[in-house]
This record gives sequence, structure tokens and C-alpha cells, in this order.
Amino acid sequence: MDKLVKAGKPLTTQPTMSLAELMQDYSTEDACKRLLMEMRWPDGVTCPHCSSDWVIKNGRDDTEPHRQRYECRGCRQRFDDLTDTIFAGHHQPLRTWIACLYLMGLNLSGLQIAAELDINKDDARAMIQQLRQGIVDRRPPVVLEGEVECDEVYVVAGHKGHPEAVKKNADRRDGDA
Repeated sequence: MDKLVKAGKPLTTQPTMSLAELMQDYSTEDACKRLLMEMRWPDGVTCPHCSSDWVIKNGRDDTEPHRQRYECRGCRQRFDDLTDTIFAGHHQPLRTWIACLYLMGLNLSGLQIAAELDINKDDARAMIQQLRQGIVDRRPPVVLEGEVECDEVYVVAGHKGHPEAVKKNADRRDGDA
């Protein structure tokens, strides 16, 4: 996992592993699921609803048997591996999402990504939008500290396209001074 995601690096850096390594390390759904689990729950499974770690396994998904179901003993809510993630409710396999994220890091266009992943361009566009939104949602808020300086700006509003009105107001101000 540490080859794919480097903590503390800007989101715009190039991927730290080659495409061949990506395909070798994350070619199966199980490998992709392990990556997701390590990133989402590094200290063990916790409930996405109440953050309790008092969770038990509760069978597997009927349509996707590799997805584990859980039940929280704290709030009695049920959830699975993808609950409250950008991957929930989508039909593309996790390996396609991870490959899409990798190709986004290479700065490929949506059409190029669709061609590389052999998926519909609309699906690729939706995946790219979801991944971008997920990245934006997880960015920490900007907090200004210490002394913050701003330059002075004088803005004349309401006279767009009418320079004579701006000149008239400027002359009027100069006469008042």
C-alpha cells in the first residue's frame, strides 16, 4: 500500500509505482479489497454510523461474495466494506476504480482512461468525477494563522461596459476632495 499512497504528499504528484506493478499487485478484487480495508480501517473495522469498534461479521453480500457484511453492536446498524465510500452502489469492480485513479495521476483525459480501461466514456467520466469529488471532500480545511495581510483594492462596480459613467463618478469624487 505504501507504494501507491504516500502520506503527506500533494495530490498532484505522479504515482510512485509503475503500471506493471499496479497490475501485478492489484489485479484481483481481493487485493483491491485489502488495500481499501487497510486505508479505511487501519486499526480494525469500525462502524461508519457511530464509530464504534464493537462490530461483528454478518455474512457476505449476495451479489458480490467478496464483500463482507458487518453489524455494529453499538448502534445495531448493518454495513459492508463499501458503505459510505465513493465506491458504494457502483457496478465497476474495485480494480477498475484503482486503475482509473492511477491513470488520473498520469494526467490522462477521460477518453484516454475510458479506452485504457475498456469502459464506456460516460462511465469513465462519472468515475473520474466521483474520484475527484472524493479527493476534494477529504482535503483538510485551510486555516489561516498568525498575521494575514491583504492588499488594498478599489473596485468600481455597476458600470460594466460604460466607461463614461466610471469617468463621471471619478470626476465627481475628485471634485469632493
